[in-house]
Amino acid sequence: MSNPSSENQDLEILRHSAAHLMAAAVLEIWPDAKFGIGPTIENGFYYDFDLPKQLTPEDLPKIEKKMKELIKKDIAFEKQEMSVDEAIELFNKLGQTYKIELLKDIKEKGTTVIGDQLTSDQKDNVEKVRIYKTGNFIDLCRGPHVASTKELSKVAFKLNRLAGAYWRGDENNKMLTRIYGLAFEDENELKNYLEMLAEAEKRDHRKLGQELELFMIDEEVGAGLPLWLPKGAVLRQQMENFVLEEYQKRGYQLVRTPHIASYKLFEQSGHLNFYKEGMYSPMNIEGEDYYVKPMNCPFHVKMYNSKIRSYRDLPIRYTELGTVYRYERSGTLHGLTRVRGFTQDDAHIICTDKQLTDELVGVIDLTKYILKTFGFDKFKIVLSVRDPNDKGKYLGSNKDWELAETGLKKALEIANWNYETEEGEAVFYGPKIDVKVFDAMGREWQISTLQLDFNLPQRFDMTYVDKGGSKKRPFMLHRALLGSLERFTGVLIEHYAGAFPVWLSPVQIVIITVGAAHKEYAHKLAQELKEQSFRIEVWDENETVANKIRKAEKQKIPYMLVIGDKEMKSKNLHVRKRGSDKVMVMKNEEFVKKVLEEVEKRK
Repeated sequence: MSNPSSENQDLEILRHSAAHLMAAAVLEIWPDAKFGIGPTIENGFYYDFDLPKQLTPEDLPKIEKKMKELIKKDIAFEKQEMSVDEAIELFNKLGQTYKIELLKDIKEKGTTVIGDQLTSDQKDNVEKVRIYKTGNFIDLCRGPHVASTKELSKVAFKLNRLAGAYWRGDENNKMLTRIYGLAFEDENELKNYLEMLAEAEKRDHRKLGQELELFMIDEEVGAGLPLWLPKGAVLRQQMENFVLEEYQKRGYQLVRTPHIASYKLFEQSGHLNFYKEGMYSPMNIEGEDYYVKPMNCPFHVKMYNSKIRSYRDLPIRYTELGTVYRYERSGTLHGLTRVRGFTQDDAHIICTDKQLTDELVGVIDLTKYILKTFGFDKFKIVLSVRDPNDKGKYLGSNKDWELAETGLKKALEIANWNYETEEGEAVFYGPKIDVKVFDAMGREWQISTLQLDFNLPQRFDMTYVDKGGSKKRPFMLHRALLGSLERFTGVLIEHYAGAFPVWLSPVQIVIITVGAAHKEYAHKLAQELKEQSFRIEVWDENETVANKIRKAEKQKIPYMLVIGDKEMKSKNLHVRKRGSDKVMVMKNEEFVKKVLEEVEKRK
């Protein structure tokens, strides 16, 4: 990985200094404030506060005003080093209990990272700590910072939102007030970013999901457990039909597995030893513990092991739209993109060593085709391999790892995909490829994963009989191209801003009547179009045509057909396309052909 440029480092220092400036302003306004932590983040910074009042968005301009006052005062950022005990004494006088807790961790463990332990040699390096003073505000901080608040006069910043944050991320601790700020080197960058945020807000899948009646989340059903409304269910069905059709064309066999299984399965797979914190509590059935499944993999392995396999049987490609359940903290849940129950387009490929590269090439080709069909054409590919200096911590033979890593690289090169290699980022049981897409706003989303696995074949003693009659261990590849259908749908909603292409749109065509005299003709036309498998609605309410068109645009329906006296008499269709004021006059057959082509070619 390359080191950050000096330009990025300078911006990081400015943002870090802006976080201290904000804390100093908060202390001026609320002298009893207690301070948590205040790091830089992408595009800005935040700071966590324990305040004597509940803040509202109306308080943010007040804090910004005070920050600008402090900038004009040209206050120095004063650095000082002292022993840990001296720092504890200082912050004790200031009544800063959160800083004292961090310092005690440094004294006892050599670090503020929870659960981390440093060596005795490393502890020697933290006998002294660094503090920075900005006016009345004093912080425990490594730095560096700018020399004076005056240097922040050219920085374009804005405090943009409030949130709650448990101290040190622990739900058992006090909830602090987190203030987020944006910071850029000039006003133009800040303006562009704020415009992007405004556009992102318009595209927010939670907002559009409600407006377009796609999905809902109900607290009595449970957080992180989305309910698919009729239109959302249609959208999802189109996605499922497409991917399953393509997978089966490419030699995948469709399988189904249950939602729960005995503890014995997850004990053998290793999930109960290594993944239990991500699983839900067991249910006792006739004296035996059962768990809702966090993954589909062990079930597919059991299917493979259900009979003796020959090299002639391989490769075997199992695929399933399998719903799994994983524990996520309530504070991390986010619409469809972070949920507790989700459906993966899961597949497992079991093959010989000689088949591995061809299988990987096939998966990468399929991944590219599927994602491009959904409208993504810009990708970032990351190949995660072993740490070459610490090969002993990985499961599987050196020979198998070399074959797997070489196969992944070769497959990416055959697919002509540029990729980054991250050494040491492979999980202990195999190398992997992550495929990220960029949406219409240029945002990056992790979508597809291709993961080699040396763990499950060993744990379940998976074998096949080779040409010589000997038992051999197969290679196993996990593959989820959409990741989870829930998350992918959320990304898709935001990518298209809810204006889906015709083949995905829950409602493809709306027929709008001018008056009551046109209802019968409109419904007859709708029935003819439904016979072409189009998804149609007829709006024959007593409303103006203009209102109906506005409503259709808001619901992002691709085609509107207005039916009045002229259309009934001429038998022509007056077609209005979403987002256009232009009206096209077409024969029925011509319109059907046009829309069928769009659907069939998934334009």
